[in-house]
Amino acid sequence: MIEVEDHALDALLADDPGGPVVMLNLLRFRPDGGRESYQRYAEALRRELNPRYGLEVEYLGTGGPALVAEDGQAWDMVVLVRYPDRRAFAAMVRDPEYQAITHLRTEALVEAVLQPTTPAAV
Repeated sequence: MIEVEDHALDALLADDPGGPVVMLNLLRFRPDGGRESYQRYAEALRRELNPRYGLEVEYLGTGGPALVAEDGQAWDMVVLVRYPDRRAFAAMVRDPEYQAITHLRTEALVEAVLQPTTPAAV
C-alpha cells in the first residue's frame, strides 16, 4: 500500500500521546522515473505545504545494501519528517492541495512504509 487511508488517519489520531511526531518513511522507487517523480512531490511539499503544517525534514538519506535484513528488504531512501503533532500530519494529508500532488508520490513508489514514531525515554 502506498496511500494513507482515512481509517489509518483516524487510528493515528485516536492513539495520539500528544506532542510532536516523527514519521519514518522507507521508500522503494519504481525503476522507470520513480526518483524523479518523488523529487517533484518533495519540491511541491517544500514550496506549499511544509510551511503551512510545520514539517521539518530531519533526515534524508539514500539507502545502501542492507547488512541485516531478509532478501528484498533494502530501501532506496529513508526520510524522517517531524510534524508539530499528529493533527498537523492528518490535516496535511486531508488538505485538497496535498491531494492534488499525492499522485506524484504514488507514481514514484513500488513500496513504502510510513510509520509514526514518538520519543522514547532512555
